[in-house]
Amino acid sequence: MTVVSPLGYRFPGGTYTIAHWENWLLTDCTTAGPLPDDLAHPVALFHVPILGAGTSITTLFEVCGAEGPGSVGLDGYDWEYMRPLRVGVEYRMEGSIVRWEQLVDERGHPYDSMSFSIEMFDAEGLAARITNTWRFRRRKPEDSTGATS
Repeated sequence: MTVVSPLGYRFPGGTYTIAHWENWLLTDCTTAGPLPDDLAHPVALFHVPILGAGTSITTLFEVCGAEGPGSVGLDGYDWEYMRPLRVGVEYRMEGSIVRWEQLVDERGHPYDSMSFSIEMFDAEGLAARITNTWRFRRRKPEDSTGATS
């Protein structure tokens, strides 16, 4: 399957406020105690930017042409904090797909490597940025005999 490059695809954008109960669940499931001064647990950067930017994992899979169960892998997360994130603060988010490459792995299997970046802003300016890289595995094209590998 050849997918048209989604490079530059912009997320709708939006806002998100980390709720107290949400932060409590994040700290509890990571076996951490409550953080002082309304600090948000760092693991919030797994979901808050995606939701706040007005997108979803489902939408990203559709835009990037995921080919079914097991076809998407996570190649990396880069989280930058300009200042601590806090519970109860409204963050504005914007982002896009910033990288798209069609590659072949060491076994000759094709895949597309995609990176998206989302920036989180509070009243003072840029508070955090995520850049996540995902791998979209592709089926090998049929060879001249019609067989697939």
